[in-house]
Amino acid sequence: MTSTASSTDTRQGRTPLDQRPSWQQRLRRFGYQGQPGSDARDVRDRLVPPYTEPSPRLWAALGVPHPLAVRLVRWSGWIGPLLVTLLAGVLRFWNLGSPRAVIFDETYYAKDAWALVHRGFELNWDKNANDLILSSGGHITLPSDAAYVVHPPVGKYVIGLGELMFGLDPFGWRFMTALLGTLSVLLLCRIGRRLFRSTFLGCLAGALMAVDGLHFVMSRTALLDGVLMFFVLAAFGCLLVDRDRARARLAAALPLDEDGRARPDRHTAETARLGRRPWRWAAGLMLGLAIGTKWNGLYILAAFCLMAVVWDVGSRRVAGARHPYSAVLRRDTGLAFLATVPVALVTYLLSWTGWILSATNGSGGYYRNWAATSGKGGSWTFLPDWLRSLWHYEHQVYEFHVGLSSPHTYQSNPWSWLVLGRPVSYFYESPAPGKDGCPADAGEKCAREVLALGTPLLWWVACFAVLYVLWRWFFRRDWRAGAIACGIAAGYLPWFMYQERTIFFFYAVVFLPFLCLAVAMLLGAIIGPPRSTDTRRVAGATAAGVLVLLITWNFIYFWPLYTGQAIPIEDWRSRMWLDTWV
Repeated sequence: MTSTASSTDTRQGRTPLDQRPSWQQRLRRFGYQGQPGSDARDVRDRLVPPYTEPSPRLWAALGVPHPLAVRLVRWSGWIGPLLVTLLAGVLRFWNLGSPRAVIFDETYYAKDAWALVHRGFELNWDKNANDLILSSGGHITLPSDAAYVVHPPVGKYVIGLGELMFGLDPFGWRFMTALLGTLSVLLLCRIGRRLFRSTFLGCLAGALMAVDGLHFVMSRTALLDGVLMFFVLAAFGCLLVDRDRARARLAAALPLDEDGRARPDRHTAETARLGRRPWRWAAGLMLGLAIGTKWNGLYILAAFCLMAVVWDVGSRRVAGARHPYSAVLRRDTGLAFLATVPVALVTYLLSWTGWILSATNGSGGYYRNWAATSGKGGSWTFLPDWLRSLWHYEHQVYEFHVGLSSPHTYQSNPWSWLVLGRPVSYFYESPAPGKDGCPADAGEKCAREVLALGTPLLWWVACFAVLYVLWRWFFRRDWRAGAIACGIAAGYLPWFMYQERTIFFFYAVVFLPFLCLAVAMLLGAIIGPPRSTDTRRVAGATAAGVLVLLITWNFIYFWPLYTGQAIPIEDWRSRMWLDTWV
């Protein structure tokens, strides 16, 4: 919301006039204005910047009564994000069960999810299980043998929730990824609003992700990376709220001068305690769920913890601390560690509860009986058998991941991800004219494909946006740019350590929200600051608006490749802009 009732500003009820010293108020009747901004701004405005208030003039021009216009302005902080989310949800849930097939790695996760929610651990399915599931409507007998899997269970439990509600069919196993994909748009709108202090820029970031092809396809496919992206984004949002709440407490603790303004105070800044900070604990929970979905969440945990510490240092420095690092080390770091790393670790272990509680006589989860059989003896026998068995399992999985180098048709190097060098084809068929949606007058076979391809114009603009964000961070010391850069780096840079591994472009969906934030920040700069001339603002808004419309058109143009619609082969070829997309 953009009203003062929901602002994090601790001086909600005070107007700029109330903040003037009395002598200025008396001189104001004679025309005295004071120095620009000097009568309203103090250190509290630096700690907790106010939100931008949208003007009600648009509603007035549309003939909306003033009282209703005021309410709409007040509620725009939720109305805008919810409208963007509604659009994203309609797009993602439309015809969600199509293609009615097990596409790409759904062959693993859809069945693993069904086994987890019924047995507590993954099972070894027959080779013809996919056909039996589709032909029987999901009525299939569970196998008995445990399966060796290489990813933790959280993401599969999430997929399994949709299967419990709607059955073991394409709609059922895609439901939760579509739901989380839709909710991630809402999260990004609200995160962008809080980050930029602008409802418009927040909604713009969410709208960009709503029309991104990679996010769209991942939201309609039962894979783990979309689930991981949701938990990472939620963790970032929790830390962002925690930052605002902590800075508000710090601002409220500062002493006031004779003019009623808060000034930096060394003692307060270095000794103030900021409370239990529940949002930081919530971030630890989200990061634990992220690691419990895929292990690369560990890199994000490390990066976000470092970012949170830097934020605390910056807060205490602004408040007046001369030695902010030592103050943070004494007052904040211990609780910050407890709220993140142990919480994430416990969450991860709890996600294995089904496997831990399974039988140890050889009929339970894979490697569940290792400590009682092959793992007897050694120097760690004082640990519980389940923990030793789980550690062995995790070590085997680690060996698998670091040694995975089997060639794959759609593998790609991370250097090519930002420019969409090698997207991944999840599904492809060549229906004959008059069949499966292929026009009868097509003349030759059609193409029907689900291609995990980001909206090209959005991603190519994002390349420049990343450079802009880095410039803002390095040369303008803009913490918002640093936060966005941290999110991109945490999800992207670790893959450069595994360039010999078999890795895929769709892993990039984890840092996609931060690319959208970067593009929104760039578009905000193109529009120009509020104090710019009308000519500058109109020119900037026109340029930014045209760019957003082109990105939206680009998404619509590639819509058939995102949804598996049958199109004539020539239309399919016209959309293969790069040779590496085939």
